[in-house]
Amino acid sequence: MSIFSFFRIIFIVLATIGTAFLLPIITALCCHEEQVIQAFLIPMVASWILGVFFFLKGRKIQIKFSTRAVFIFVSSVWIFISLFGALPLWLSGAIPNFTDAFFESTSGFSTTGATILSEIESLPRSINLWRCEMHWLGGMGIIALTVALLPLLGVGSFQLIKAESTGPEKGKITPKMANTAEVLWFLYFGFTVAETIILQLCGMDFIDALSHSFSTLGTGGFSTRNSSIASYNSVLIEIVCTIFMFLSGINFSLYFYLILRKFGEIKKNSEFKAYLLIFGVVTVMLTLTLISHYGSLSKAFRYSTFQVASIMTTTGFATTDYLTWPNISQFFIFILFFIGGCSGSTSGGFKVIRWVILWKQSRNEMLRMLHPYGVFTLRVNGQPGRKDLVLNVGSFIFVYFVVVFVTTLMGTAANLDIFTSLTTSLTMIGSIGPAFGSLGPSENYGALLPWLKWWYCFVMIAGRLELYNMIIILTKDFWQR
Repeated sequence: MSIFSFFRIIFIVLATIGTAFLLPIITALCCHEEQVIQAFLIPMVASWILGVFFFLKGRKIQIKFSTRAVFIFVSSVWIFISLFGALPLWLSGAIPNFTDAFFESTSGFSTTGATILSEIESLPRSINLWRCEMHWLGGMGIIALTVALLPLLGVGSFQLIKAESTGPEKGKITPKMANTAEVLWFLYFGFTVAETIILQLCGMDFIDALSHSFSTLGTGGFSTRNSSIASYNSVLIEIVCTIFMFLSGINFSLYFYLILRKFGEIKKNSEFKAYLLIFGVVTVMLTLTLISHYGSLSKAFRYSTFQVASIMTTTGFATTDYLTWPNISQFFIFILFFIGGCSGSTSGGFKVIRWVILWKQSRNEMLRMLHPYGVFTLRVNGQPGRKDLVLNVGSFIFVYFVVVFVTTLMGTAANLDIFTSLTTSLTMIGSIGPAFGSLGPSENYGALLPWLKWWYCFVMIAGRLELYNMIIILTKDFWQR
């Protein structure tokens, strides 16, 4: 792929993101925040000019991606959009340090939800809306959005979306990848509208309702309030957020099958059944351990369900500080750091399907020990699984924990205690947000050393792209012919 073609698509993607600046600009006008309009307007117009120029200039050029080009392009897109998304935060003065602005932007697009801000409510509402909108854009995928809006780019959209999407297996739910992207984004938009309306009915104003819908559906966790969802002290709002966090952690393809009344596809989905089981079991166990802490079953269940949904789907919203809970309750939260949501959802983390595959393969190995001459097949979604799936998951585990250990080392080198550093590594790679120790749900990341923030930015993007896409570029083999 030529340099021109590379930057052509990069600037078209940036123009797409620039168009999303219209929403905070309108918000700034409505809320009389004229002082921040330029911070959005200048990058937006610049992205449009460059996007239109490159689109028209190269529209007759047929672009074909080599395997190496896919990895370079997808990684570059996420770096560029994180830099671009930081501009309004920095130019407006809301976050005057560019390192902090880039960290906030990367955390937004990667749906990590780790913030460097300690005072959020004093920010312009348009800036807070943009922080949450980044979650929404990054949740379903920037490239998927571009392919859905501009299917005539003439690029290998399936290769690109495959590299950006999550889970060990990627596929289409419609014959054309552009149509698949359109269906998924249509469902995503529908959920967002529904949650925004319901949150308004529960007492939020429109901007707060839209902002929290963006964060919930993108499973990001940024809020417009210092105390997150806890500041509303509303059971109804917590219930709505819990439901939509739970729904966002499910593979969006299943909603498409639901609309088509293909209930059999949902019923036999191994990951969905495991997701329900894990969610239910952890909620029950956590509730039982919190009854003595809160003094009532209803309160224990209220905080348990919300926090399980928040951490398991890697959203990171908070209604309480789980570091004040009993140690056994904290243990169940810690376990969720290793699980994540379903593949094909907006959730980050390890993904439930990988644990399903490991469990089934481990069971087969034990049965093989008991019956040496038996034939045991790994079955996923009612179908015989492939051997390469197990190898794929095994290698992913190795890479995942190597990155965790290296990132933990980086944290300890920056004077974080080892447990804080370990859980922060898990939260950065898994896009969770809050950690344990000195970076728990009531703290922020503003005091970290600048070089560690840049490392965490790399890890957040790598985690959002499921590690391989970023790490493979750093290997010697990638650059050899």
